[in-house]
Amino acid sequence: MDLRIRSRAALITGAAGGIGRAVARALAAEGVRLALVDRDEAAVRDAVSAVLADAAAPAPTVVRPLVADVTDEAALDAAVQRAGELLDGLDLLVVCAGISGPVGTPLAQTPASAWDAVMNVNARGAFLALRAAVPLLRRSDAASVVMISSDSAFVAAPGMAPYCASKAAVLQLARAAAVELRGDGIRVNAICPSVVDTPMSRGDLGLRDGFGGQDYPVQSADEIAAQVAFLCSPASRPIDGAGLVSDFGYSAGSGFPA
Repeated sequence: MDLRIRSRAALITGAAGGIGRAVARALAAEGVRLALVDRDEAAVRDAVSAVLADAAAPAPTVVRPLVADVTDEAALDAAVQRAGELLDGLDLLVVCAGISGPVGTPLAQTPASAWDAVMNVNARGAFLALRAAVPLLRRSDAASVVMISSDSAFVAAPGMAPYCASKAAVLQLARAAAVELRGDGIRVNAICPSVVDTPMSRGDLGLRDGFGGQDYPVQSADEIAAQVAFLCSPASRPIDGAGLVSDFGYSAGSGFPA
């Protein structure tokens, strides 16, 4: 399927992480020109090298590293503007930057500082990235924004109140932005996956060797990246303000006995 995004310009936040790096590979394979943003300079440069070395990516592939923390308003504004200069505009924004925060910590024992840290990265960071990118996206004839939320925006597990609240905020931000930016031709959608096999999720769950043998399904970062690529594409043109739940159908079932 031709996604019709070759030569488009995309900015990815959290691009050195598991999902962000997979999204970079997937978009590069479609011929998209990329600006990869992450707070870890060494890691984002490694991500650029990995994308450029990927045999699936067509040559020449434009991939530029940019260093910024999504919680730093001035630094993120500057990174988005620099991306627009390096790529001669911006068509696509993919918000992948995120942290899980305390896992397994009861709400009554969660420090306010932990709540603030998670909300600052996941929700505020998504808002700042989108706000900075809107003037550039308005100039595109096929602008699309994809935010990585979570199935935790809909269902909750004990001990993850900050994460669940932050991902619900990301989902509703995407919906609110879609309504507001519709007239500018900017589509905004969110992907809400269940457990994704990434270094962060392995660390959170104490599964250093991976998810083999678990009694629940796990998806790969590459599977999420394929969904991102579709939502970035004109092939998904009618899809706007959506929260794509990618959870193997688990949230469709009731926990109550029939």
